[in-house]
Amino acid sequence: MNKAMVIGNLGNDPEIRYTQKGTAVATFSIATTEKWKDAEGVQQEHTDWHRIVAWKGLAEICGDHLKKGSKVYIEGKMQTRKWEENGITRYTTEIIAKSMEMLGGNNFDTETDSSSAPHGNNPPLPEKDVPF
Repeated sequence: MNKAMVIGNLGNDPEIRYTQKGTAVATFSIATTEKWKDAEGVQQEHTDWHRIVAWKGLAEICGDHLKKGSKVYIEGKMQTRKWEENGITRYTTEIIAKSMEMLGGNNFDTETDSSSAPHGNNPPLPEKDVPF
């Protein structure tokens, strides 16, 4: 099974491009941060960055509603690509998004109908009520 789930904050605004056939592609990075106390009780923190790629309608939604700092849940699959650049083999691992849910409040534009929000007319849960 190839399934990736991340909750984090966007490090940049999504970049939207279109293929030659007009298919939308959005790319952006999400930071996930792990915090813990070490053996001496000192707070430690580690941040990982994940490259996200969304296609078609999901790409357009991401481009319209996400911005740097937005908190999101992304679900998709991991994919590693390989290419040659100046004789050097390069690799990148990405999460190909299948779904996206905005977290941390209503990030939609004021013109957007609230029924199109991920939770319909239900207000988002305060962060302390989220079980993860």
